[in-house]
Amino acid sequence: METKDRPVRTRFAPSPTGYMHIGNLRTALYGYLFAKKEGGKFVLRLEDTDAKRYVADAVQIIYDTLRDAGIAYDEGPDVGGPCGPYVQSERAAIYKQYAEELVRRGGAYYCFCDKERLESLKDENGVGRYDKHCLRLSEEEVREKLAAGVPYVIRQNVPETGSGSYEDLVYGTVTVDFKDIEDGVLLKSDGMPTYNFANVVDDHLMGITHVIRGSEYLSSTPKYNLMYDAFGWERPQYVHLPPIMKNAHEKLSKRNGDASYQDLVEKGYVREAIVNYIALLGWSPKDNREKMTLRELEESFSLAGINKSPAIFDEPKLRWLSGEYIKEMDDEEFARRARPFLQQSKAYGKYDEAKLLRLLKTRVEIFSEIPAKIDFLEEYGPIDPALYFNKKMKSDAEVAETVLPLAEECLKKVETFENAAVYAALVALAQERGMKNGQVLWCVRIALTGRENTPGGASEMAELLGRERTLARLQEALSQLQKA
Repeated sequence: METKDRPVRTRFAPSPTGYMHIGNLRTALYGYLFAKKEGGKFVLRLEDTDAKRYVADAVQIIYDTLRDAGIAYDEGPDVGGPCGPYVQSERAAIYKQYAEELVRRGGAYYCFCDKERLESLKDENGVGRYDKHCLRLSEEEVREKLAAGVPYVIRQNVPETGSGSYEDLVYGTVTVDFKDIEDGVLLKSDGMPTYNFANVVDDHLMGITHVIRGSEYLSSTPKYNLMYDAFGWERPQYVHLPPIMKNAHEKLSKRNGDASYQDLVEKGYVREAIVNYIALLGWSPKDNREKMTLRELEESFSLAGINKSPAIFDEPKLRWLSGEYIKEMDDEEFARRARPFLQQSKAYGKYDEAKLLRLLKTRVEIFSEIPAKIDFLEEYGPIDPALYFNKKMKSDAEVAETVLPLAEECLKKVETFENAAVYAALVALAQERGMKNGQVLWCVRIALTGRENTPGGASEMAELLGRERTLARLQEALSQLQKA
């Protein structure tokens, strides 16, 4: 797709104010995917003109997050490009030039009102609206104030009547009455632009054909179009995205402490699963697939698949998707990613790592589950006799008193103390004694772990513990039963 014969160019323009939150990353992802699908360019621009909200190291967080998520930009502050600089604080002279040009074209005007006058326009609720006072100054008055060095801002000149309409590629025709739009500040008294002005100038100069952003900008877009029209510039195509909700009533918001991309990574979600899931928050492919690699997303993405309805962030679904990615990893990849979480476990370094990882691979959905899955190995203590009771297995403490000494003798004779051999020996024991397999296996697992739920059965736990610890725990468990 092209916009009036222009190659597609999209941009992601975050403010460096902290971690990358889900909504921001989705905007970046959709911009990237659309550009890739259309053979265009994806641009990163940093909107850092609001010094009060600037957070140290946030720029590096933006670079690291996009890189980590696999979202590669073609142009940006750290990779260069033909439309730089790509940092707004380095473009102040450009904004001043275009703000003054907009004044000459009648789309803006100088405003010299001081703080006291602006405060006087507010009502008892602190809500005020600028009254176009300075628009009525004569050219001579303006020249005199500028020559005298009176502080000023440049405000947009919004018509007092009429309305602005445009076609959004998701929401269709959008119309806003100009009476609902204030004459906002475009250039502040310190010479820095506001977001509203800078992004229009930058989008034009950087050749952006499609502006992809959140639906909260639907109603403010007509004021941007007024600037495009006043300059005589071609408007971009607009793609507004539905909000991401934490539930039916609340938006997902970093102000409310909702998860950022980095939070999810630190929780142990698979990175590819996070990106995959974020892509599905407001978009769906024609074939309704859910698990898609980034390459598959690049091939499948289309604006037609974007929904108007809000998307609900469903963490259980993300967990499931993360688990699906884990299952498909080869052992080497799983070990590499799991090891930092394994190192947080009390069991780390005390058991064969390869055996631990083999047990865990099909039993975790997020890596942070790993410590809790295996910490019990080092928390072995008194076993509640009630744990031996299992109606399905026809087991209880009395059955365990019979099974445990037999199992101890049986496992002393196993030549190769590995899962398959241990399992075969315990099943053979059950058959010899006329017992159900489950009776023997359940009692042995409870005796070895003291837990009802473990990442593996009796024979897997025995292999992990090794012969010496297995026999010692069977003896200890039997001793506890006999004293109970």
